Amino acid sequence: MSVFEAIMLLCFGLGWPVSIIKALRTKVVRGKSPVFMAIIFLGYLSGITHKLIFTFDWVILLYILNCIMVGIDLFLYFRYLPRS
Repeated sequence: MSVFEAIMLLCFGLGWPVSIIKALRTKVVRGKSPVFMAIIFLGYLSGITHKLIFTFDWVILLYILNCIMVGIDLFLYFRYLPRS
């Protein structure tokens, strides 16, 4: 387990709740990139896979949490797209 990996995941993860709350409140997703979010989602899935196969530790929870938040934001993008 690397403390730096955990810090990186915490820092990356701080923006997603803000993005999700904004989308839920305004129902506007203009300016968001589904391609970018899908790439980030794939990156988190890769991190989860690595943790499961090679170095299982508690940091996997941060990968899972971030992956869920990106998935929610991606879902909201397609949910509110016609309104933007």
